[in-house]
Amino acid sequence: MNKFASTIRKAAFAPHALWLFFLVLINPCVAEETGDAHSQDQSEESLPATPVSGENEIAPVLSSKFRFSSIVEGSFELENPSGRIRTFGNLADENDKITGDAGNTSPDQNVYLKLEKNPGGPAPSFDYGRHFLFQGHEIRGGLAHVTRINLDVTDPRHKITLLTPVDPATGKTNFNNLDGSTYNPLTRKILFTEELGEEHSHNGAGRVIELNPEWPSAATTLEAQLGYGGYEGIHIDNKGTVYLQEDIKGRPAQKSAARIDDQDVALDKSLQPNSFVYRYVPTNPERLQDGGKMQAMQVQIDGYPLTFNASDPDSDIIAIAQKKLHTQGSRWPFKWVTIQEVPANATHSYNATAAAKDSGATPFKRPENMAWLPGSDFRTFFFSATGDTQIAPGMVPELAARGVWGAIFRVDQEQGRHDGYDGYISLFILGDAEHAGFDNMVFADETHLLVAEDRNDTLHSQLKFYDSVWNYDIATRRSSRLIALGVDRFCCGLKSSDNEPSGLTISNGSTEKRDMIGTVENMRNARFFITVQHGKNRVLEILPK
Repeated sequence: MNKFASTIRKAAFAPHALWLFFLVLINPCVAEETGDAHSQDQSEESLPATPVSGENEIAPVLSSKFRFSSIVEGSFELENPSGRIRTFGNLADENDKITGDAGNTSPDQNVYLKLEKNPGGPAPSFDYGRHFLFQGHEIRGGLAHVTRINLDVTDPRHKITLLTPVDPATGKTNFNNLDGSTYNPLTRKILFTEELGEEHSHNGAGRVIELNPEWPSAATTLEAQLGYGGYEGIHIDNKGTVYLQEDIKGRPAQKSAARIDDQDVALDKSLQPNSFVYRYVPTNPERLQDGGKMQAMQVQIDGYPLTFNASDPDSDIIAIAQKKLHTQGSRWPFKWVTIQEVPANATHSYNATAAAKDSGATPFKRPENMAWLPGSDFRTFFFSATGDTQIAPGMVPELAARGVWGAIFRVDQEQGRHDGYDGYISLFILGDAEHAGFDNMVFADETHLLVAEDRNDTLHSQLKFYDSVWNYDIATRRSSRLIALGVDRFCCGLKSSDNEPSGLTISNGSTEKRDMIGTVENMRNARFFITVQHGKNRVLEILPK
């Protein structure tokens, strides 16, 4: 058996495997590390974060009750290379040689689908199987692209299919920083997001892209419907509403210090909250191009909307309302404000970030993703905010209380209200140095939320440890570290690159609305995937031992 085939695992989880997985995980007798969000269990069984040290490769460490099963890594060749896009994880240069960190394509979030028939591919007579992982690649330069890992295929010549080849005239796909992704069972299309911002305006410049899972794939951009934004997370409810989270860094503080909570506080490296949480309510859930309403979340603090201040970023950074929003035990009403009425078959684009600011929506510190609470009938979701990813503002208690380490929020939507509000938002977890840079998230069951960190290289160096994947009990807010990430090298002698846990996916792959992500049914016979992004760009499945 060749080296490619030996890494392929065709069998899915047994029907009871995921249930057993989390019976083990939540049992305090076997949990690797347990504590609330601001404390550590220092028992001998504790799984520590991986420290930053030297130039040695450091493999990710998984809880001892489970194991990684390798699916693909960045060096694997595509079955249908196009232009510079030749391998799963790295571009080729003008001499057709695979480049290192500079050409790292960073495959990001995964969509797992179990299709009823062979979707086809570049080889017309080849059976590509029924189980697939789709992922966008988070690279700029007009070279972002979508790949499909054919999970049932062992032949390395057909293991990974490129779905978005380059334009022969330009050598580019004309996509940038493809990050978030989800399957829409009502349109039967996959949605991908471009996490892209404008450097000077600090508004979004990314689009939502719609792609059919069958071969050949045809990509359609939806900037006339969902506008331009710094989109990352994207999710669908059972009515076909599209929920989006935006990740755009805000402007830095204009002054070096400010008076906060009766203290003189340094504002070094602190950033203005600049990103929004959106939803698109389509007129026709089966076709997003038929128009609808683009809306953004507006939170009320003490009876007043918490809004964006374009002329004074410092006032937003130090706002008492931001502290109240990030206070444990707080519960604030919110409503969805319409920022754009979209007509059927619209052709004129708009900027969603600018429209959200103009419409009085509430800015957050880089919301990156969300997850539906299973069994909540798509009324409750949690979303993550990454924060400033700098140690300086985090070490200032007055700024830490305003979410600079990151935060996780809970949103409870309520139908039939008569007070003009759509529900309540409450703080679930306030980040700290140990739990920071929250990003990808997925529910393991109705009571346990897995959250991956994205601290970035700077914060890794400052804090001296790498990212983790945390398991949170939503009833107690207690946390346990499931994975401690390390660092890998694409090749000897190249600049080191941190690992980032991305693409957390727990799903049975169903394409039916009744089994969509967010339902309890979707968790039956589910499989658990993760991408260890950057470096070797490994896609792994997590299995019980």
